Amino acid sequence: MKNLPVSGVLPVPRFLRVQIILLMAVFSAFTALGQAHISSGLAKDPDVVGRWDITMDKGGKSIPSWLEVQRSGTHTLIGRFTYAFGSARPISEVKPSGNKFSFSIPPQWEEGNRNMDFEFEVNGDQIKGTMVYTDGVSYNWTGVRAPKMAREKAPVWGTPVKLFNGKNTKGWHTDGDNQWIAQNGVLRSPHSGANLITDRTFSDFKLHIEFRYPQGSNSGIYLRGRYECQIIDTKSGNPEPINNQFSSIYGFLPPNKMMAKDPGQWQSYDITLVGRLVTVVANGTTVICNAEIPGITGGAINSREGEPGPILIQGDHGPIDFRNIVITPAK
Repeated sequence: MKNLPVSGVLPVPRFLRVQIILLMAVFSAFTALGQAHISSGLAKDPDVVGRWDITMDKGGKSIPSWLEVQRSGTHTLIGRFTYAFGSARPISEVKPSGNKFSFSIPPQWEEGNRNMDFEFEVNGDQIKGTMVYTDGVSYNWTGVRAPKMAREKAPVWGTPVKLFNGKNTKGWHTDGDNQWIAQNGVLRSPHSGANLITDRTFSDFKLHIEFRYPQGSNSGIYLRGRYECQIIDTKSGNPEPINNQFSSIYGFLPPNKMMAKDPGQWQSYDITLVGRLVTVVANGTTVICNAEIPGITGGAINSREGEPGPILIQGDHGPIDFRNIVITPAK
């Protein structure tokens, strides 16, 4: 038996010392990479990142729109954009150039084949730019950072209010020639025409509404006049629970289950809206639960999200019947 060193510690074989040194070097390298990644990940976002409520000046008419810009990794900005109609559409890249930004999106429901091209700049909570439309004409637009609309306390609900009296359209107005009629306790739009809008505006509320549509028809309920809960004959078409079908918040939030009935049957929504958080109960089943609505949907009356707004019923997409429309506003 060999004698131990005076120190009492066994010598480390040379090959083991080499392995330990290599492991320490690898560990140091990974630590440095991780610190660099964390450092880059914590870099301040450019001012453009966030959500923006936009108003287009198109031929003297104010067109509500919405823009969201977010990081994709450490080098790229991407986003979403909602125009006057249609759904929120993806932006593959928001390109910086000096103190300006630009992006381009293909047409959705717009006439023409050319892209819509945007260029803009940000100054704190203000944004302004230009849009070259699908017809090649350029328009100016401005915007402000969208409010978060977080509520510090749960709402205290007030007294339920019947929005439809079963006899006429008192308490409502239209945005065009009025085709709406009251018939045997039913509010009817017998053919495509104007949208129907409450005279009153609301902030947070619970809404109960019953509806019936013929095969292939389409309507919607705009919460505060800005967020469409889709009504459409999905049962006869695509039954998948996607974000532009029955009970979705159009273009943003899909239902978790498809609860549409057959055309010609009475159906119901119970919708709760608190700030940006929405819950949708379709035909007795919760299909969206306390989910955040990111921004306005196509067809919104304006982009002033922080303000109260009306209930708007879409009447320009086909025949539709409603009854038992009751809203319970928060105090």
